[in-house]
Amino acid sequence: MKSLANGARLLCTAGLLIIALAPGVYAHCDTLDGPVVKAARLALAKGDVTGVLKWVPAADEAEIRRAFAETLKVRALGPAAAALADRYFFETLVRVHRASEGEPYTGLKPEGTDPGPAIAGADRALETGSVDALVTAIAGHVAAQLRERFAHAREALARADESVEAGRAFVRAYVGFVHYAERVHQAGEAGAHEHTATPAPNRR
Repeated sequence: MKSLANGARLLCTAGLLIIALAPGVYAHCDTLDGPVVKAARLALAKGDVTGVLKWVPAADEAEIRRAFAETLKVRALGPAAAALADRYFFETLVRVHRASEGEPYTGLKPEGTDPGPAIAGADRALETGSVDALVTAIAGHVAAQLRERFAHAREALARADESVEAGRAFVRAYVGFVHYAERVHQAGEAGAHEHTATPAPNRR
């Protein structure tokens, strides 16, 4: 259990580093083969909404329950109606989930959409039960970035007094190095707080 908890903590921190250090990467919760839609398909097949409620805050549970009930009614009208109803439920669930993350909903992405190596690595970690490969990959990326920015800043520092422009070049390199290091540290701190926080109970 201790190793599992440590793995979860590392994965949480790694996820925050992904977000903090690579803002262009998006989560795959809005794809048709992502975990949210997979849970929705299973819930519809079972006729039981319980399995998707974990993906939304308690405050939004009533909306999801209503959408689920409406979807089940329309599904009974035939295959074409069922396809439209399912799509409606997927979109509603993903939209509410994305809003709970503070992210905009921009529509469902098609199956096979590449989530990027970091998110794919996070999924593999959960599937295999080991976060080591993901931690190694992210730690290696962060270390390489820190070393590169440090070397650039040191090189610029050596020429900083040659001219005003050289001094400005050093400041740009310095700001890039220091801010990157700060984001890494803040992401790690946020990961620790996120992991130890007690989640609010999900009312049903």
